[in-house]
Amino acid sequence: MQRSYCGLIDLKSVEENLVIKGWVNTRRDHGGVIFIDLRDHTGLVQVVFNPEEREIFEAAQAIRSEYVLEVCGIVKKRLDGTDNPEMSTGKIEIVAKDLTILNTSKTTPFKVNDEATNEDLRLQYRYIDLRSTYMQDNLRFRSKLFSTIRNHLSDMEFNEIETPILTKPTPEGARDYIVPSRVHKGSFFALPQSPQLFKQMLMMSGLDKYYQIAKCFRDEDLRADRQPEFTQLDIECSFYNEEDIMHLSESLMQKIFTELIDKDVTLKFPKISYKESMERYGCDKPDLRNPLHLVDISDYLS
Repeated sequence: MQRSYCGLIDLKSVEENLVIKGWVNTRRDHGGVIFIDLRDHTGLVQVVFNPEEREIFEAAQAIRSEYVLEVCGIVKKRLDGTDNPEMSTGKIEIVAKDLTILNTSKTTPFKVNDEATNEDLRLQYRYIDLRSTYMQDNLRFRSKLFSTIRNHLSDMEFNEIETPILTKPTPEGARDYIVPSRVHKGSFFALPQSPQLFKQMLMMSGLDKYYQIAKCFRDEDLRADRQPEFTQLDIECSFYNEEDIMHLSESLMQKIFTELIDKDVTLKFPKISYKESMERYGCDKPDLRNPLHLVDISDYLS
């Protein structure tokens, strides 16, 4: 029987036999009936183990949080008054007819969806942290973002080209990560701080339009806006002037906001010169939400 996904089961499936697989989110024992919320990447569904099914009921008594289960059962409409509006599957439940424990679990260091968990602990057990709805939503959003970027730039006839990771040191804004060569003793590679030189060589080769979602490495101290390893969208195009670059950026941002956030973005974006930005805001990346700006009163004080 083909597997069904926990968060996609609804009233249309009532009285159907289904197979679901996932992690135990919570387990409750209510007067001899065991309820388990089973979780996969689509959401949760409630599974009911009745004592009439003695063999699987006894097996269910040993189940704990984060066990991995395969459950075969019948979809039933929940009794009136027992609906859970906070769950997308809150109007149905699965009455278990067969149970396979695919994997057991020790007690986890923290609850999967506990937002109050210490961040250092989350990073130490990252594979558990990534089970949370918040983290999985972020990773799925990132995947959709990359897909949207690729589709848009492909429509504009850009070529996605991978550039080397092991390269030679280049004079850039930070220190390089150095990788010793096993074959050539005493020689070293450097990890790229950006694909700058490679993309310029591609333009010299006549490829016209290039982009890459590139991994970059900079040996810097950790700060809020500095990471040793990061991902950036890298773009280069031949014979483009600054207006062309701004139009490309605007169209890409409009595509991202429209498709991923369902928010309309009006073109063209407001533009200010570097000189005006420094004079009015004192920096080259002002927060335009702040209505206050600098005023030069030198003439009044002279």
